[in-house]
Amino acid sequence: MLPVTHQAQLNQPHPQGAMLLQAHNAIDLPKVQQQGDWRARLAISPFSSMDRQIQSLLNRLSCAAVTIATVILVLLIVKTPETCITDEPTSPQIRFPKSSCEATHRELVSIEKKNKRLWSTRDWRKKVDSFTELFHGIRNLGLLTNHSRVICVSAGAGHEVMALSEMGVIDITGVELIDSPPLVSRADPHNLPFFDGVFDVAFSAHLAEALFPSRFVTEMERTVRSGGVCVLLVEKCSEEDLQEIKGMFRRSSFLGARNVTLFGLKMIQIIMRNRIPP
Repeated sequence: MLPVTHQAQLNQPHPQGAMLLQAHNAIDLPKVQQQGDWRARLAISPFSSMDRQIQSLLNRLSCAAVTIATVILVLLIVKTPETCITDEPTSPQIRFPKSSCEATHRELVSIEKKNKRLWSTRDWRKKVDSFTELFHGIRNLGLLTNHSRVICVSAGAGHEVMALSEMGVIDITGVELIDSPPLVSRADPHNLPFFDGVFDVAFSAHLAEALFPSRFVTEMERTVRSGGVCVLLVEKCSEEDLQEIKGMFRRSSFLGARNVTLFGLKMIQIIMRNRIPP
């Protein structure tokens, strides 16, 4: 066991060792600080560079936008828009208007002028002549005279009405969902606005186009007087289809059917006579 004096000497730091430790710490501390600064710069440097690039790109876009806006403004100032007021004489040739101010108003054509133009076409005359030939056949059967009161249901543009008028029939009524004056008036074929039994003949060539064929036929039958006839034109069909059409008439008896031609199409003419009540 060492004496107390020697232990005290061992516990005291050596002067030279303390000096070396201080010198080492003085040398390493700047290095640590330099290493810390380098690492901080390494962590911050990429973000700072990216921010500078983004800022540079935004500046370029701003300059480009300002340049484009300036060019557009200059063009708008240099080229003034055309106005309605012009000193140039109007040219006789037709040209496409450059603005709404140059648009000319369309001439208002009267119904008489439209009808005259329509009725003079070859297609119109062809259809009217086809109906005329058909009605001559009905007249030859003794079912149609010049004094007969006739209703044409779903008359379209009125070809059949004109054909009857040219034949000399005086009292003709044409009805359709869309009117075509003066030949056709507006009315619903499924709900005719007429009293019972006011017509001698009811004619239609458009049963196939009816939304409710049974109702369509019932209205035709209702408006025809006892002893009058309903004449239907349908596309060529089978015997079964013919029986079905005949079954739609509740107050009429089958008078006859024959093959006819209308507009070059083969069709069947069905004639039903309204029964006289007992």
